[in-house]
Amino acid sequence: MQKITTFLWFKDQAEQAAKFYTSVFPDSKVTAITRYGDAGPGPAGSVMTVSFLLAGQEFVALNGGPHFPFTPAISLVVNVDSQDELDRYWSKLSEGGEPSAQQCGWLADRYGLSWQVVPTILTKMLQDKDPGKVNRVTQALMPMKKLDIAALKRAYES
Repeated sequence: MQKITTFLWFKDQAEQAAKFYTSVFPDSKVTAITRYGDAGPGPAGSVMTVSFLLAGQEFVALNGGPHFPFTPAISLVVNVDSQDELDRYWSKLSEGGEPSAQQCGWLADRYGLSWQVVPTILTKMLQDKDPGKVNRVTQALMPMKKLDIAALKRAYES
């Protein structure tokens, strides 16, 4: 068991969300489902929590009711190495969801959870010692919904 596990609060779609997420990422699976008993607070027999692995990392989803909806203040980052990989994750995660009002590669999936699909090369570009390169990359990055690696590289190299 990993030391820290991300716990996600859903209104009533924990099982559907876990199955969706595990279908998107390799090395992923649902590992356990617990159900509410007669003591509640959910209906007896309904799903309480779903434990699952995403790319080998542990998560737990809870059907906790409508009290705490997701906001973009918390997001999951998917680090990718190519535009094809970026496009694939972006397409799958945004299906039924929408690009976020926050640009820079953010999207909200069909359950309202925020994701960022980010090329690993972007971190290297933003950590460059040349402030001109960093500024050009940042200016190119800011208006992008889905990130375009070629456009970021052009900004970096110009």
